[in-house]
Amino acid sequence: MSNEGISFNMPDLGDALNEEARAGLVNALKNKLQNLAGEHTGILENLSPNVRKRVEVLREIQGQHDELEAKFFEERAALEAKYQKLYQPLYAKRYDIVNGVSEPEGTPNEAAMDQVEDKADEEKGVPDFWLTAMKNNEVLSDEINERDEGALKYLKDIKWYRIEEPKGFKLEFYFDTNTYFKNAVLTKTYHMIDEDEPILEKAIGTEIEWYPGKCLTQKLLKKKPKKGSKNAKAITKTEDCESFFNFFNPPQVPDDDEDIDEDTAEELQNQMEQDYDIGSTIRDKIIPHAVSWFTGEAIQGDELELEDEDEDDDGDEDEEDEDEDEDDEDEEEEETKTKKKKSGRAQGDGQQGERPPECKQQ
Repeated sequence: MSNEGISFNMPDLGDALNEEARAGLVNALKNKLQNLAGEHTGILENLSPNVRKRVEVLREIQGQHDELEAKFFEERAALEAKYQKLYQPLYAKRYDIVNGVSEPEGTPNEAAMDQVEDKADEEKGVPDFWLTAMKNNEVLSDEINERDEGALKYLKDIKWYRIEEPKGFKLEFYFDTNTYFKNAVLTKTYHMIDEDEPILEKAIGTEIEWYPGKCLTQKLLKKKPKKGSKNAKAITKTEDCESFFNFFNPPQVPDDDEDIDEDTAEELQNQMEQDYDIGSTIRDKIIPHAVSWFTGEAIQGDELELEDEDEDDDGDEDEEDEDEDEDDEDEEEEETKTKKKKSGRAQGDGQQGERPPECKQQ
């Protein structure tokens, strides 16, 4: 059920909604149901009195269900907020170890490290931690090319947090000082119409301040002049190219829907769905399970999930194929019966029972 038009007002994400907010949430759900019911009053009017009475009881049951559902949304939001706070110290420890800020207990002491002193600087922290983790994920690996890897090696941390007005979530990518762009933090914000569906309203990225000649989302093309041309200089132009950093320049929905045709609207919808898929993958998989993606352990679990989905799809396709085969067999049987009937009529009608002659082209 869609929750459009219902907002969860939680100034402090750690606290549960108060009674007033809960009542507002329940009333909003009831009003939505009443509006929907008003659109279909014709159905109830056409029912017999006994059936209509039963439907009214079912609607009361639905109302009780919606009150529980509202409480579920409330408790889930509070529970998510609670555990987000509990995760933060763990993420802070991960950050320190990955970036070499501190060494975990049990790391060889300085005396033991004297033998590998030349490699000490190279082994600070966990090099390419986030780059490797993202490349091991199928959704993100398709977005990262070789040109991107140099810049993504400087990625120090990725964080996310929920936003309430408007509701949605925000991703933050923290970069070390690098030779590609000036930004220390790149952000991506998703505004949701409905988080539970989920329905995306729009996404907002960051304008990347590229250093001269370092832009990864565009490439420079040089075109040689034609022979005999007066202009002997090569023509140069920039062209957009595929890059992970296009993620920070998401597709935009025009203010006026009439400005786009059906094909363009469908293409835009596909782009927005793909963009949200990348963002939700980073939020739900990469950030909470980064080390498992770095080591590759998470790949197997992800593949098992995909296999289960494929098996479900294959099962549906097999059922459709079986239905089509049965339909074909039924059609063949009908055709056979029809031919037999026609043959019987031909033999019974004429004295000689011969088939009419075929028309031949002269």
